Amino acid sequence: MTKLNWTSPGDLPLQAPQPDVPLKVQARGAELYRDPLLNKGSGFTPQERVLLGLDGLLPSRVNTMAQQARRVHMTLDRLRDPFDKYLELSALQDRNEQLFYRVLCDQLKQLMPVIYTPTVGKATREFSHVFRRGRGVWITPDHRGRVADVLRNATQGRPVKLIVATDNESILGIGDQGAGGMAIAIGKLSLYCAAAGIHPAYTLPVSLDVGTDSASLLEDEIYLGWPARRLRGEAYDALVEEFVTAVCEVFPGALLQWEDFRKDNASRLLDRYRDRLPSFNDDIQGTGAVCLAGVLTGLMGCGAELAEQRAVVLGAGAAGLGITRQLAGAIRDAGGDDYPVAVLDSRGLLVGDNFRDEYKVELAWPTEVSVARGFGEQAGADLLEVVQKFRPTILVGVAGQPGAFTEAVVKAMAENTQRPIIMPLSNPTDYAEARPEEILRWTEGRALVATGSPFADVVMDGRRHLIGQGNNVFIFPGLGLGALLSEARQVSDGMIAAAARTLADVVRQESLGESRLYPRVAWLRQSTRAVATAVMRTAVAEGLSPPLDEADIERRLDAAHWEPEYPPYEAG
Repeated sequence: MTKLNWTSPGDLPLQAPQPDVPLKVQARGAELYRDPLLNKGSGFTPQERVLLGLDGLLPSRVNTMAQQARRVHMTLDRLRDPFDKYLELSALQDRNEQLFYRVLCDQLKQLMPVIYTPTVGKATREFSHVFRRGRGVWITPDHRGRVADVLRNATQGRPVKLIVATDNESILGIGDQGAGGMAIAIGKLSLYCAAAGIHPAYTLPVSLDVGTDSASLLEDEIYLGWPARRLRGEAYDALVEEFVTAVCEVFPGALLQWEDFRKDNASRLLDRYRDRLPSFNDDIQGTGAVCLAGVLTGLMGCGAELAEQRAVVLGAGAAGLGITRQLAGAIRDAGGDDYPVAVLDSRGLLVGDNFRDEYKVELAWPTEVSVARGFGEQAGADLLEVVQKFRPTILVGVAGQPGAFTEAVVKAMAENTQRPIIMPLSNPTDYAEARPEEILRWTEGRALVATGSPFADVVMDGRRHLIGQGNNVFIFPGLGLGALLSEARQVSDGMIAAAARTLADVVRQESLGESRLYPRVAWLRQSTRAVATAVMRTAVAEGLSPPLDEADIERRLDAAHWEPEYPPYEAG
């Protein structure tokens, strides 16, 4: 049971512990050593060992955190399989979180693909086969009527301010992974702590484990999730309602990030609860914002006007919805066409209003627009036809259809504009709609390319083409941090747009003269702070938070920022 003596002072929503201020701890001996938030391993000083009941429980010599981190790096260097590295890092996180974050922050570029996409995709699939220790909270239908008690018991008074919750149904591009989706929530919060400097004691991953429709999981005798088909309809809604009510009761003021819900539930729950508590859906709003940021960066680099752009989005799930909202809204606001984005699902171009999924009406062209553009009254035109007739300048893939951006499609894009922006954003790597080297070869090096998972830069004709990663990590940590520190009662569209535009500005300032659409991962902490600052300013300007001047914003950012260093301990 973690008991910490630091909480947020009255006027500060988040307060990180300071490395030079003693931390009072109540745990003793083995209990302290087993608490990952407090454990220092071989880093406990001789005085702390005597005072806190650890004397004789550890080898004699004391290691600094730097020495401990070096030992971890040596272990990771011996491992070749990224999934083995993931398991090693997960084990470290489960025994010593302070050291875990020191290692992660020191090698964020190398380790981000290990703790998150693409490796986390395998972690969700293999979750029940490699499970070692519980982390976070699982809410199942068996908890109906006592969800608030479950949250209280799981956190024991810990000052939770940030929750990532998933129902596990739409994990990356690989679908329903049942209880394995918890790996996604854990990974996202790890990136919050590394990028935004939020202390892990403030965070809570949650799996709304309402079952799975995956026959292979249900037939697996060691599957750990709730062993039934997925809860649907009114029963599902009632459990989510009880969960949100419990969050508001047990963790007042906490920010809730919805993660990897199925497309219809993602949109519906976002709209239902965004006014009830500060919340956003990363698949819809985070993905939309990061895509818009990449587009804005590309346009700044080639001197094109936003109002003149047309986009095609392949994929009509939660990500496609968010991207379409952001791109269409930005182009319209700049004076462009009323319907500047064409969206395709697995059946082709969306037209009209006759859809089983109601949200697709928002994505579809009205029939008269489709007719005027030469597509007729019926939906279903394929990607190549849409690119040839609509003549887009931007092509985005979030359908999880590897190879969907064929040579013919990409060459047609290159005929529409001198510098096409082409973004195969599907995750993990094997699901990308095309590979960067293919896109550049088919466009004779003219395309501006970004991907969802990390790809190496491409050298062509003696020129290095920088392949940016359109990863939501460039948006959600700053968006969440800004919403928390501003104490915004809602995460507004304006706050999300501010995040996107600020990210584009960061890339422009960092990468002058380069064809990069997203920042280097090494800049993640700086870009996150810039995004958080813009989000806080927007929340204040829109009247969604208490009045804050620039000095207040900086003070809150400084007070919340945590560096993984061992503070001295004293008996509590």
